[in-house]
Amino acid sequence: MKAFFVFLPLLLLSQSAYAVTVLTSIKPLQLIASAITQGGPAPDLLLSPGNSPHDYALRPSDVRRIKKADLVLWVGPELEASLGSLLAEQPNSLTLMTKITPDEHEHNDEHEAHNTDKIIIEHQDHAHDHSTQDTHLWLDPHHAGTIAQLLADRLIELDPDNIARYQDNLAAFSSQLSETDQQVAAKLAPVADIGYFVFHDAYGYWERHYQLAKLGHFTVNPARAPGAKTVSSIHHALRQSQAQCVFAEPQFKPAVVEAVMRNTQARIGVLDPLASNIEPGPNSYFAFMHELADAMKDCLLNKP
Repeated sequence: MKAFFVFLPLLLLSQSAYAVTVLTSIKPLQLIASAITQGGPAPDLLLSPGNSPHDYALRPSDVRRIKKADLVLWVGPELEASLGSLLAEQPNSLTLMTKITPDEHEHNDEHEAHNTDKIIIEHQDHAHDHSTQDTHLWLDPHHAGTIAQLLADRLIELDPDNIARYQDNLAAFSSQLSETDQQVAAKLAPVADIGYFVFHDAYGYWERHYQLAKLGHFTVNPARAPGAKTVSSIHHALRQSQAQCVFAEPQFKPAVVEAVMRNTQARIGVLDPLASNIEPGPNSYFAFMHELADAMKDCLLNKP
């Protein structure tokens, strides 16, 4: 009988210790998931910083991690192409592109139409053409809120014993998201009419949400630096456009940036849509929003 009483607490402990494991494809999704899973196991990350989701090649260890996770959060094959065939057969995946439908006005607003003739694209291949479908959902605060809601709903299905924790975490995230959105809008308001170029066509949601004056982009895939002809075209466009800034990303080599900027008045800024340097935590997505806003504001206002 004594052995039974020793065994029973251990059994109850093992049952109560079970918790859902979440694996996210990219860092921004991990930031959102970190808020919703707070109090349980921290979400894991599949693609470490520095790896582009556009052309990442899965390793056998990645496949094992995907199959082992209780839930895999990813955008969809339109972004993480290498995950498509694998996750299409996995019941443990949450595919955001099938759940979030962009509003029609996001692709037809006057601000974007006004700038269409100034957009420069390096590659037109169908595999990486974002002209018809923007996959960078996490850059729209409204979509970030939806991602958090979808994740919370799925976690509640998988782990109903912790429904209160997921609901509380979602409520806290939603409240802080609204406050941060207002703060970022106030930061960016003074630069809303200042023109700029970006190398990577990744910021459409962000730019439409905050009504920014992008003049164009040069590549749809940050892993592919512009070629010599494109650099020449960019250089000419910069001299003609009155752009104040060109925003590169950590993946671009300084030599390419310098070649584009030579003999122009535009300044160089750096934006990181994959939040490479943000440490995951319950408030990390909001830190990411502020980081993007500060980088844009400082460059456009010529702040050191």
